[in-house]
Amino acid sequence: MSALFAFLHHFAAFLLVATLCIEFVLIREPFSETIARKLLKTDALFGMAAGAVLIVGFLRVIYFEKGASFYFSNVFFIAKLALFALVGVLSIRPTKEFLSWRASLKAGRLPVVEPARIRKIRSTINLELVGVALLVLCAALMARGVGSVA
Repeated sequence: MSALFAFLHHFAAFLLVATLCIEFVLIREPFSETIARKLLKTDALFGMAAGAVLIVGFLRVIYFEKGASFYFSNVFFIAKLALFALVGVLSIRPTKEFLSWRASLKAGRLPVVEPARIRKIRSTINLELVGVALLVLCAALMARGVGSVA
């Protein structure tokens, strides 16, 4: 069972990274109705992947791995959680923007988005990618036992 939950956790994490990379590419394309629809769908998948990472990760910590005391005594695990939360908070701006496009897209119109807002979304996605890269570094260090207080 532990291997199944490890697989699910890693699959969701890779899906999260993949969807964030897709957003990174799409937001740099010339803005069109097709790009807006793809961003909206990709962001929804990003949110689902993030939820799965969180739920399955929590279950792994509590039931399937070394136990909560092991993880919560590791500096890099705490940093990993903090980075996950930071990426989650950062993702609010793009998600709110993408969701605001639904009515226009449903009506078959291109949403009106100022270039400055697109630049802010690009910057936010860049920061999210940096956060995810640092999170992966923390995960690797934690898995090797680096940062354990005990």
